Amino acid sequence: MHIEQFPYRTAQRIASMVAVSALAFGLAACDKPQNPTIGQQIDNAVEKTEQAAQDAKAKAEQVAQDAKVQGEQAMQSAEKGMEKAGDKLQAAAQETSTMARDAASSAVALASDAGITAQVKAGLAKDSDLSALKIDVDTRSGVVTLNGTAPSDAARERAAAIARDVKGVSAVINHLTV
Repeated sequence: MHIEQFPYRTAQRIASMVAVSALAFGLAACDKPQNPTIGQQIDNAVEKTEQAAQDAKAKAEQVAQDAKVQGEQAMQSAEKGMEKAGDKLQAAAQETSTMARDAASSAVALASDAGITAQVKAGLAKDSDLSALKIDVDTRSGVVTLNGTAPSDAARERAAAIARDVKGVSAVINHLTV
């Protein structure tokens, strides 16, 4: 009788070890992280681009506000100087005021161009046929220039339309190649 129980116990131990091993492998597989899908990666890229556009817009508005305050301070300073000075000093104060306004206008234009560029890039990232990474966007004084490649003529025209639809764009120069 002792001999008959031996194979039963051995088989029982082997079955227990197999069950424990299977459980361990199953638990180990649960810890493996899943890679994001391409759709999730695109959604993340669009979200980051939109956040960058919002950050650029906020920064542009802050730069414009700072430039406006500096321009007003320069104008006030110039006006005080004009009241106290003679003709020569008055002419110099007017020149200073003009330079301050020009500097403020330049700062506002630079800030606006950065915001326009960010908004155009965000719009391109939202289009599934256009790759914001393959299209370079440059903005100067409201004129947007597109350089890079597009998958088709229709996509090339869509990129230009996206740029034209952004507030503050005065013209679009489309150098995209198919």
